[in-house]
Amino acid sequence: MKIISPADLLIPKPSYRERFSVVACDQFTSQPDYWQKVAGIVQDAPSALHLIVPESALNAGDLEGRIQKVHQTMARYLEDGVFGCIPNSYLYIERTLRDGRVRRGIIGKLDLKAYDYAKRSASPVRATEATVLERIPPRVAIRKGGVLESPHVMVLFDDPAHSVLSPLTENRERMDKLYDFPLMMDSGSIAGWRLDPQAAGQLEAALEALADPSRFHDRYGIEAPPLLFAVGDGNHSLASAKECYNRLCAQYGEQAMENHPARYALVELVNLHEPSLDFEPIHRIVFGIDRVHFLGKMRDYLQTEGEKAAAENAQAFTLVRDGSRETIRIGAPSSSMAVGSLQNFLDDYAREFGGHCDYIHGDEVVEQLSREQGHLGFLLPPIDKNEFFKTVLIDGALTRKTFSMGHAWDKRFYLECRKIEEDV
Repeated sequence: MKIISPADLLIPKPSYRERFSVVACDQFTSQPDYWQKVAGIVQDAPSALHLIVPESALNAGDLEGRIQKVHQTMARYLEDGVFGCIPNSYLYIERTLRDGRVRRGIIGKLDLKAYDYAKRSASPVRATEATVLERIPPRVAIRKGGVLESPHVMVLFDDPAHSVLSPLTENRERMDKLYDFPLMMDSGSIAGWRLDPQAAGQLEAALEALADPSRFHDRYGIEAPPLLFAVGDGNHSLASAKECYNRLCAQYGEQAMENHPARYALVELVNLHEPSLDFEPIHRIVFGIDRVHFLGKMRDYLQTEGEKAAAENAQAFTLVRDGSRETIRIGAPSSSMAVGSLQNFLDDYAREFGGHCDYIHGDEVVEQLSREQGHLGFLLPPIDKNEFFKTVLIDGALTRKTFSMGHAWDKRFYLECRKIEEDV
């Protein structure tokens, strides 16, 4: 099975690109003003903004009508010649981030038969965070009946030697440069090159070497089916693509879907060890609680006192309230990571006693919110990139909202598209 392969890419024509390319739909979910500013920039121009429903708008009403309009817009863009076609190609891309660093990647299509988002999956492509099943239906509705897809999925591979991307960087000057332009809202820029046949062959050979079982065992010391790709961003979008494919297989039979475009999803491949790829913890705020009651239950649940909690290797996080910080050590972990042990308690407490949990980026925001009545904040430790794949191999998909790959403005922007609907 060839997990990654070249795709027939649709790229907006040069005059459309700067307003076409917008950030992933699951960013700035609590900042509708960001999306209002984007709408002011885009207006009626051809744009990926008109091909998505930002998550911040999922509860704004008439979702069915919005999705229908998205489908109509996709068809119209194809009819109006918004795109140029780059057939059977990989792209090498360089994303310049807001701070000037460069993140490299590869655009290709991923075989959904190689992907399983179940927590204990043994497939070559796996989720890295628990999939929240309630988030899948809206995305399925958008993909189902749509004629186009555009990726915000970023798939990680573990290549500390940089054997996959560095040869492409060294030889990009001999490849065909397809685009190079700034991204809106002070989000850096993007440049892309089409791989020639020689570069494409080198890419596939390098990826195949990463999947070699003996290399896999030597690296991780684990007897298990190789994990080649781990979904870093966009897991729910990839899970929705898989769900759509499964439904089509159930309707028409797997053999009929063998060569159908819906078997694949367009993704960006990124090396886990890119220096510009930051892993940041996602912190927690709980509110709507009685602090004294909550903290008593938390200390009992996590067994924060005693010999096990005092051990040097005990899991720990930081409790924040009213401007003060306290290190909490866990004597009874229910997960291999502090974030998982804490989240298990938060979920159990909410089910029994109520209260709400929100997920926060940045220490300062947690500090500010934890000063409010009935609020408590929790700062989680960072993720070690070098142990990331091994953790997924041992534990399966991590607790939801465990980590974020950089700031929201540095996330994947929609740009390349692919047709996904044709007769079965």
